[in-house]
Amino acid sequence: MPGMVIFGRRWAIASDDFVFPGAFELFIRMIWWIGILILYSIHKGKFNCTGGGLLHSYLLVLLVLLAVIICTVSAIVYISMQGTISNPGPRKSLPKLIYTRLGLYIPELVWAVVGAIWVSDTDVRCERTVVNVVFWTVIASWVIIIFTIVAVVIVFDPLGGKKTLYLADDINRNLESSQSGQLFYNVKKTATRVWERRIRLLCCCIMQDDDHRVAFTSIAELFRTYFSDTDLVPSDIAAGFTLLHQEQDKVENCPKEPEEILCHSHLSHVTDDLDIELENAAHYMQFAAAAYGWPYYIYTNPFTALCKLSGDCCRNSPTDSDIIGGDHLNFHFGSILKITGLQYRDFIHISFHNKIFEIPFFVALDHKKEAIVVAVRGTLSFEDLLTDLSAECEDLTLEDVLENGFVHKGITQAANYIYRRLINDGILNQAFTIAPEYKLVIVGHSLGGGTASILAIMLRNSFPTLRCYAFSPPGGLLSKSLADYSKCFIVSVIVGKDLVARLSMPNMEDLKRRLVRIVANCNRPKYQILLYGCWYEVFGGDPDNFPTELDGRSQDALTQPLLAEESLMMHRSPSYNAIEDESPLNAPPQYPHLYLPGKIIHIVEETSSRRWCSSDVKYTARWSKETAFSNILISPKMITDHMPDVVLKALNNLTEEKASCITCQIEGDFHTNTV
Repeated sequence: MPGMVIFGRRWAIASDDFVFPGAFELFIRMIWWIGILILYSIHKGKFNCTGGGLLHSYLLVLLVLLAVIICTVSAIVYISMQGTISNPGPRKSLPKLIYTRLGLYIPELVWAVVGAIWVSDTDVRCERTVVNVVFWTVIASWVIIIFTIVAVVIVFDPLGGKKTLYLADDINRNLESSQSGQLFYNVKKTATRVWERRIRLLCCCIMQDDDHRVAFTSIAELFRTYFSDTDLVPSDIAAGFTLLHQEQDKVENCPKEPEEILCHSHLSHVTDDLDIELENAAHYMQFAAAAYGWPYYIYTNPFTALCKLSGDCCRNSPTDSDIIGGDHLNFHFGSILKITGLQYRDFIHISFHNKIFEIPFFVALDHKKEAIVVAVRGTLSFEDLLTDLSAECEDLTLEDVLENGFVHKGITQAANYIYRRLINDGILNQAFTIAPEYKLVIVGHSLGGGTASILAIMLRNSFPTLRCYAFSPPGGLLSKSLADYSKCFIVSVIVGKDLVARLSMPNMEDLKRRLVRIVANCNRPKYQILLYGCWYEVFGGDPDNFPTELDGRSQDALTQPLLAEESLMMHRSPSYNAIEDESPLNAPPQYPHLYLPGKIIHIVEETSSRRWCSSDVKYTARWSKETAFSNILISPKMITDHMPDVVLKALNNLTEEKASCITCQIEGDFHTNTV
């Protein structure tokens, strides 16, 4: 931090990122040099074979070249270890060393070609051991050259030239404001175009229509907006994450303030409601997980799933009219049957059709709970990912709702698609014709949970007894008014430090500010932060008390763009602020605060001294407020806590523990009465 400026452009690598790759190359080069030296010493005076003169010269020059490379790489590693992330001053001589090291690739390339020619010469009659050593030396040279080229491609920043120009503009205040504004406009336009190309490349395997093109542009704008005001390289983000995780663990280990301990005391009278909702959630989570089809079933049953599916699915082949979309070999439908335990006749409609803003779902009769269940699938394809990332806000207008609000655009469009299918195609009418006394329950996990929540809000007026269970829904889903409105019929279930349940643009901006702040104020070199961070994540221990330097910088200064090696933070130019602040007719912010839907059950794994998976994991659950998820928490489990199998395991653990407690209580009462 910030990115290095080499060859007149900014690169996605910082001057303190050469410690580990340099140390690795140094280790390889030292072994290589020692091996060549031993070989030369053993065969000294024995180069009188055919081609021996060239071999002698080749080994001598190679020894000298390797020695120079070793000295240069040693200097690069030493200089890269100096200073801190936010203080690149002690590393200001590193670009010259980088130029020197890159220049040494020219003679190394030439000598690799010479070695290849010598090895391939059929007239060479030297000792076979020497020939083999030279052969592997040539191979090693080419491997290092190829890896260097790959590394250059990886750290290449398509916007490096533009950012360097913007830096020059910011330093040279003599430019006219119109020139500065035009230059920054070009930077923004190029950045959006680069992100759009990346997204198109990532989604090259799917068919693209107008909806895709609109989504690509919207998502590219989102990424451009988020990354435009910082100069963080990937290693800075990794160091920031490990620092935030340790800081977070230190805070969690501190005794809580009395008001924090009592914040849930007013919810103690609804313990019975919590137990009932947990039992219902454990039941309906099976439907939400089943919506994923065969990928989930095989993931949770890796050794037996294929045998069971291939044996059962062919015998239970439904007619074409029952299923919309592709289901090769009926693996999806067979998995749904296995997971839910339902019969084929219990399914009203199944759709595996999947496009952007159009996600799979099924409608089934749940006789155990006397419910018509609409289960919506979560993210499982690139199309679903594009739906997730279409995170702009739009108004949701509903009849008989006093105060409308903002919702997640992509997920709302997915909910509209399912709403049209359920109502316009008569799917719900068909279901209630079969079971008129049943209630309507809508469930889903992740993207499916968010879609189910908005779908439930849309259907609430038509079905007043409707219930919705959203498992691990996205955090940036509903405005405060809609979140409050949904509390009487939606229950959200969140496990641990689930990342997705805390994802929203304001939370991401908060994470960026916290990351920049903690990285900028840490007085340790980056390599030390990363080394201890890896040890802490793998083996545990006490969080390290990294020293910090609060040098009087204001909070605003810590959030300004970082666009050069020469300075840690840079203030935006007046034209930058003018462009960013343009807002026609004082329109609402593009990414306002959005919250989780309904009442929220937060399930937490009880503290364990072991860092690895435990065979006896226990969970606790409590009602929580939506404001408790206003920060993204860094943890090794921030991804795994979101997985559907983990959510189902946690719910089953809680319900089984409750059932065992009731059994023990009944047995105790029985023995008491007997006595």
